[in-house]
Amino acid sequence: MTRRAEVAANLARLRERIERACAAVDRPADDVRTIVVTKTFPASDVRLLAELGVRDVGENRHQEAVAKHQECRDLDLRWHFVGAVQSNKAAAVASYADVVHSIDRPKLVAALDKGAHAADRRVGCLVQVSLDQATGTQQGRSGADPDRVGALAELVSRAGRLDLLGVMGVAPLDGDPDKAFARLADVAAQVRARFPAATAISAGMSGDLEAALGRGATHVRVGTAVLGARGAKG
Repeated sequence: MTRRAEVAANLARLRERIERACAAVDRPADDVRTIVVTKTFPASDVRLLAELGVRDVGENRHQEAVAKHQECRDLDLRWHFVGAVQSNKAAAVASYADVVHSIDRPKLVAALDKGAHAADRRVGCLVQVSLDQATGTQQGRSGADPDRVGALAELVSRAGRLDLLGVMGVAPLDGDPDKAFARLADVAAQVRARFPAATAISAGMSGDLEAALGRGATHVRVGTAVLGARGAKG
C-alpha cells in the first residue's frame, strides 16, 4: 500500500468514527474541525494531507513547526500550535501559527500579542484548562486551574492582536476521559457566558475523541489515527 493510500484510508476511518460519535449525541459531524497533528512526520506528509483535503494541521514543538511551515508556505493550510509554548518562543510562534491552543499563563498572552503585532497578523487563542482535578490525578500537565481560566480569557480578549476562540483540554492518561471532558465542558460554558464568541472546545485525540465529542468538542487533535505510530515514517 502506498503512503497516500494508507493515509487516505486512515482519514476515511477517522471520519467514520467522528460521524458515529456525533450521531450518538445527535449533533452534526460537520461542526467538528479535525486537526491532524504531524509531530515527527515529514513535510511530505503535510503535503499529502493537503492533497487529500486536510486544511488544519497541528504541531507542538516550535523548531519543527517553523521548519514545516516554511517548507509548506505554498499550501492553503491553517496551522495550529497545540503544545506547551515557551515564553521566549511565543513571539516566534505568533509569526506563523494561526491558532494557539495552549494559553496557560498571563506572561504567554503578552508575549504572543507582541509577536502578533510584530508580524502584523491576528492569532486565534484557546485557554488550556488543567483537567487533573477532574479525575483526581496529579500529573503536572500544562493548563490553567479551572478557577483561573476566566481571568486568562479576559486577558486574551483585551489583547490587541489575539482572538479568544475558546478552551482546550487534555484528559489525564490514567483518568476517566468522559469525566475530564465533562469538566472542560463546564468551564467552556462559563467562558462563553462572558465571551459569547468563544465557542471552541479543543479536546479529544486518537484514543479518546469519542468521549470528547460526546461532551461537545468542536476541535479534535489527531495524529496517530491518521499518520500511524510516531516516527514510523521518518
